[in-house]
Amino acid sequence: MRQPDLHGLGVLVTRPAHQAEPLCRLIEEAGGRAIRFPVLAIAPPHDMTVPLATVTRLAQYELAIFVSPNAVELGLDLIEARGGIPAGLRLAVVGEGSGRALRTRLGRGPDLQPATRYDSEGLLALPELQQVTGWHIVIFRGDGGRELLGQTLRERGATVDYVEVYRRERPAADPAVLTAQLDAGAVDIVTVTSSEGLRNLLDLAGAANAARLKQLPLVVVSERTAAVAGELGFSQPAHVAALASDAGLVEAVTRWAGNAGEGR
Repeated sequence: MRQPDLHGLGVLVTRPAHQAEPLCRLIEEAGGRAIRFPVLAIAPPHDMTVPLATVTRLAQYELAIFVSPNAVELGLDLIEARGGIPAGLRLAVVGEGSGRALRTRLGRGPDLQPATRYDSEGLLALPELQQVTGWHIVIFRGDGGRELLGQTLRERGATVDYVEVYRRERPAADPAVLTAQLDAGAVDIVTVTSSEGLRNLLDLAGAANAARLKQLPLVVVSERTAAVAGELGFSQPAHVAALASDAGLVEAVTRWAGNAGEGR
């Protein structure tokens, strides 16, 4: 990976406020300007009854899947408070960010992780998950997540339970802050890390700002979010980061900046 050099480019950062600073720091260290506009907030579940009950019988499962870094952090908080990960339980993640969070917390990586496509489709494509008849699988996620993963594993013969360990909320936002940045021409490229975040960005921005955002280059971390961007009317194909991580986002922005410079 080449040394990032963003030459003062303004990069819109939409990560939740409590998770945005590492990405902002990398952007600024690379010579860019991080423009903070959180489009998601993470809150605890309204009711912990089901998560607690499921975690107490974790030894009954063959596989635990974590769909996001938040699922790793909050799921492991529950698991470790109740005796830790049972012997023999295999761990899987959807993306590199979740894998990194797992390594940080446990000192070990996941047993299963997609090598390229960082979404449910990528995980489901792994050879190890083609024959799961009789398996008991638990999926740690936020409320209202996609059903594709659980539904497909059930169709392949597994019993699947969900543990929803957080809620995603749309934060309060002042669109005037974004308006001022766009009016000044300060936003050169947008980064978004989920399809829900992309939709929230356009809603929080307001109609006029959303129209302007759709004309800007966009960096995402999955093919699915890139497809959603096209459906929402972004004028140019989204750039998909090679790694679903802060460093991967900065590398993708740097690559775009280099190509844009060559085209001038």
